[in-house]
Amino acid sequence: MQNKGLIKLFAILFGLVSIYQLSFTFFANKVEDSAKEYAKANVSDNNGRALARFERKYLDSVANKEVVNLGFAKYSYNDIKDKEMNLGLDLKGGINAILQVSVKDILIGLSNDSQNTTFRQALANADEAQKDSQENYLDLFYSEFEKLSNGSTKLSDPSIFGTKALRDKIDFNKTNEQVKSTLQEEINTSINTAFEVLRSRIDKFGVVQPSIQRIGTSGRIQVELPGAKDIERVEKLLQSTAELQFWEVYTNADVVPYFEQANLKSIELLKDNSTTETVKDSTKTDSIDDLLGESADSTKVADQKMLFTYLQPNLSQVSSVVGYAKVSDTAKVNSLLRNKEVRALLPANLRYAKFLWDYKPFTPQRNAQSEDAELFEMISLYAVKSNRNDQAPIQGDVIADAKQDYDEVSKPIVSMMMNSEGTKKWSKLTGENIGKFVAIVLDDYVYTAPVINQQLGSNSSISGGSMTVTEAQDIATVLKAGKLPAPARIIQSEIVGPSLGQESIDASMWSFALAILLVLGWMFLYYGRAGLYANVALVVNILFIFGILASFNSVLTLPGIAGIILTIGMSVDANVIIFERIKEALNGGKNLADSVDEGFSIKGALSAIIDANITTLLTGIILYVFGTGPIKGFALTLMIGIATSLFTAVFITRLFIDGAVEKGTALPFNTGFSKNWFKNINIEFLQKRKLAYIVSGFFIAVGLVSMITLGLKQGVDFKGGRSYVVRFDQPMKANEVAASLKSFLGENAPEVKTFGSDNQLKITTAFKIDEENKEVDNEVQTALYNGLKPYLGTTSYEDFKPGFEKAGNGIMSYMKVEPTIADDIKQAALWAVLGSLIVVFLYILLRFRRMSYSIGAVVAVFHDVLVVLGVFSLLYKVMPFDMEIGQSFIAAILTVVGYSLNDTVVIFDRIREFTEGKSSITANLVNKALNSTLGRTINTSLTTLLVMLAIFFFGGDSIKGFMFALIIGVAVGTYSSLFVATPIMFDASKKEDKK
Repeated sequence: MQNKGLIKLFAILFGLVSIYQLSFTFFANKVEDSAKEYAKANVSDNNGRALARFERKYLDSVANKEVVNLGFAKYSYNDIKDKEMNLGLDLKGGINAILQVSVKDILIGLSNDSQNTTFRQALANADEAQKDSQENYLDLFYSEFEKLSNGSTKLSDPSIFGTKALRDKIDFNKTNEQVKSTLQEEINTSINTAFEVLRSRIDKFGVVQPSIQRIGTSGRIQVELPGAKDIERVEKLLQSTAELQFWEVYTNADVVPYFEQANLKSIELLKDNSTTETVKDSTKTDSIDDLLGESADSTKVADQKMLFTYLQPNLSQVSSVVGYAKVSDTAKVNSLLRNKEVRALLPANLRYAKFLWDYKPFTPQRNAQSEDAELFEMISLYAVKSNRNDQAPIQGDVIADAKQDYDEVSKPIVSMMMNSEGTKKWSKLTGENIGKFVAIVLDDYVYTAPVINQQLGSNSSISGGSMTVTEAQDIATVLKAGKLPAPARIIQSEIVGPSLGQESIDASMWSFALAILLVLGWMFLYYGRAGLYANVALVVNILFIFGILASFNSVLTLPGIAGIILTIGMSVDANVIIFERIKEALNGGKNLADSVDEGFSIKGALSAIIDANITTLLTGIILYVFGTGPIKGFALTLMIGIATSLFTAVFITRLFIDGAVEKGTALPFNTGFSKNWFKNINIEFLQKRKLAYIVSGFFIAVGLVSMITLGLKQGVDFKGGRSYVVRFDQPMKANEVAASLKSFLGENAPEVKTFGSDNQLKITTAFKIDEENKEVDNEVQTALYNGLKPYLGTTSYEDFKPGFEKAGNGIMSYMKVEPTIADDIKQAALWAVLGSLIVVFLYILLRFRRMSYSIGAVVAVFHDVLVVLGVFSLLYKVMPFDMEIGQSFIAAILTVVGYSLNDTVVIFDRIREFTEGKSSITANLVNKALNSTLGRTINTSLTTLLVMLAIFFFGGDSIKGFMFALIIGVAVGTYSSLFVATPIMFDASKKEDKK
């Protein structure tokens, strides 16, 4: 092998970079463990909400504090948090939601709430049609309108879209098709605006590494908030309509006297709440006072708290800013200022004062007084002149246009133009407040509160000293619409509580460690010293995979861990193929050096390895394109693993073997245990193909009959519905709970099944799933709580709801899928499977240049898929774990497709090698190829099954069905490679030769 030095250098550098990237995850976990210890020390009743609050308090205290010093670089907690490996919801907890921006409401808004009967009936018909269609709403509406109007009414009619507001874009002469095009542009603009509004809210929510993205042009927006615990708050944040408002503002001179009175009252209110807080952090025990501003001495009572402990009133010259607070203290300030006794102190002129925070925190400038002080992120507080109805003088629908611009000194600003109504109101408001302040507020955050120097007309601007171009662009986008142009409704959501997430991490680590140990042990037992070299390459491969995931901020999910473990099996497969070819050369009388060269050559193992990995890579790409959430995570780790396993197996293992060859070390590539395995085998596989056809036909027929009679258990992501995993503090009987819930969750009893341990149930129901009211989710959850109340003891509804850590009874995870999106998910899954088969068929045809090879491979894949489906149909009612057909199952099926093809391609590659230069494919040559690869086939399948069984038995409950499908698929795929794919290829090739 050439360029050994370069490969060594690359491997060492890549390994060091991977360790460096992974170290941030280690350090972040260390700080977070300290935060959990601090929270537990201060919460006696294990209340999840209180634990989360104290954890947040600790982490806020170290956010900008140096927690890691590597000598050449120093990092705060915020720094390492940005660089750590991302964990998916199933490992970290949180919420993944898909929101549907209501295109119907956008159309109603554009029509100025038209009551035209044809328009309204077309909307109603489109609502019905959408339940069973994958077309977008505008196309459905247009189709229904064309049917109903029959040419008698046009969309450009003044009673529909020919309104004053749209007169510049739609006139009466425009055809329906032209109006539809204009409407699509308006809808796209509205959805873009909704996206920007939601992104602004999510950025302020406070979770680390949130994700938000549009899904095509469907009006759907996917939001993922890993680590979010206050689920109710998230749902309100995502679904509430944003409001842009213009308020008159109180100055600091108006408000500070009230703050002084409120501060005195707060002393009385907080007197009994002064508590001693102890923090134990083995890494930073000397600086805990600085971090928290509190004593770490358990005998020392904390100083008396008051409003001014958390809020610094603005005592400088007259300003619209009335005070400042640390970002971490805003919740405490809000609580005190909303207190009834504190608000009772408001003088008459401040009676309806409303306190709002700035949209953007800032870090104070260091000066002589603060030279050695810790600087925290601060945020400004404003007081706007609200009223009894809490209605702003000007609402956001008065903005006609807004854009990012620059002022006279080239600082970014937002220029905005009012419509005619807004111009009148704005002129009046600014005229009455010359020399005073006016605040522009979005989502209850103050974006600017400038002094008004003169009466303003239709044009005005927003500026801020630290506003960036990007921020100005985002503000302009949001201002252009002012509020969400239409309601956004959660049509699909998946919630995982932090307790279940932590359990998944623990289970995954155990199964991962066991799987690795089993593989390492087997490779050494079977190949001896050569197996040790393969093991080193395997460990390097795992390091590379995790290093790449950490470097690119990729999300690691539970199926992702399964993907990594699957790539371990594939990495072993590459080494097994190479070692078996080396053994063949040794048995053929060649010396060790020549045998190694042959094993690693393109004519040896490399051709089969590349072909096998490409077929699996193709299925991974299709999974990534069509999958969502955890499925994308699985596909990503699978693709990364294919690349790294190929590099480590071909190059890293070769470095060690070449080193041993140069030193003259004996390398028999077997042990006393495996020395005589798979020698002198001469099984006549093709002669047994008719029996194999009968056996396969029987199992497929049984499976098809079962699917027709018993059907398949569809998951909520395929049929729609809600699914809850509920944990109890006692063993539960599923049938008894189902009967108890029947009167609360509609006429049809919900499906209730034990999930994992006997004190945990999975409850699935379609109750009210067709209703679109935003409150319906809470109604169903309340009904579930009332139905389960006899089994919940003293657990309150607040503690029962998902989110926060659970000390006892409660919802551990929750999934909701509305029927409309369920149909879309099912169709995408079908296209994924069909797409993978077509792509693989074409690749094998291109690679082997014979139709018979493609036919054999695809028939075998169909065989494997049908057998796995049959097994799931036969067993889903009796197995003690979920065997649902959903997105995870489709991921498993596509993985089975990839694995089966991997196995088949290796065999086909050997057949091609043996038949090269011959006019036809003979039975003897095919049998010889099958026998020569049998050791590799059995060895690889056994290794892969070992790691899968480790995950199945020791991994989390939520992944058992997924792993069971893979186990069945691998076993059947191994059989089909030998007894289906190759015989079908042989029979097809004979017909091909005749033609």
